[in-house]
Amino acid sequence: MKRIENKVAVITGGAGSIGKTTAKLFLEEGAKVLLVDLSEEELKKTIAELNSENVTYCVADVTKADEVQHYINETEKLWGKIDIFFNNAGIEGVVKPIIEYPEEEFDKVISVNVRGIWLGNKYALPKMNDGGSIIMTSSVAGILGFAGLSAYVTSKHAVVGIMRATAIEAAPHKIRVNTVHPAPVNNRMMRSIEENASPGHGQDIKKEFEATIPLGRYAEALEIAKLVLFLASDDSQYITGTTQVIDGGMSAQ
Repeated sequence: MKRIENKVAVITGGAGSIGKTTAKLFLEEGAKVLLVDLSEEELKKTIAELNSENVTYCVADVTKADEVQHYINETEKLWGKIDIFFNNAGIEGVVKPIIEYPEEEFDKVISVNVRGIWLGNKYALPKMNDGGSIIMTSSVAGILGFAGLSAYVTSKHAVVGIMRATAIEAAPHKIRVNTVHPAPVNNRMMRSIEENASPGHGQDIKKEFEATIPLGRYAEALEIAKLVLFLASDDSQYITGTTQVIDGGMSAQ
């Protein structure tokens, strides 16, 4: 039997590399999936790539309560339940020292990465089946500090706090709540951070990051997706309230 056969999953940030790759894995393992993102064009491209009758999408801004309620309600209308909530949407912000960091950019990062995660849990939890699973994307930046990324680091630490509070509140319904903490992933977000850190020298920044990872390379989206699948499945039925680090040894140093 497939690992999440007949389960219903919601994935925010569904058009990004981790969201899309996780959706593919979920579909292969028997789930029905609703993808959430800001861009309808990107969502349509993702749906076409996934090429499954068991996936659909909802355009939503995760920072707006009414739009979060809408994607949760749409999932319930379509499939009658929610078993898995991959609360994954996030943005990186700019790379600048804290004394130069634009306040409006800080507010934007906190709005998406903290408020968006909190709203997702707030509105998904009452609609979830007992025994379900919430997986929230933090980062290695949720357990370590990085110069130039004060807003992102702050937001990803905050995700851990939301996870721990939610895990305790959800436990009576046997709903598990955990965070995943990837090292740098080979995707658009890291290309943006690399270029932001040193315009025109992104490859040099990538090499610097790789030198801090004992396994010597970035993660691939599929590696993150496999961890998310494990946490979504009944294989993780006694795991809740945890920070699941997937960083090639970066935080061991």
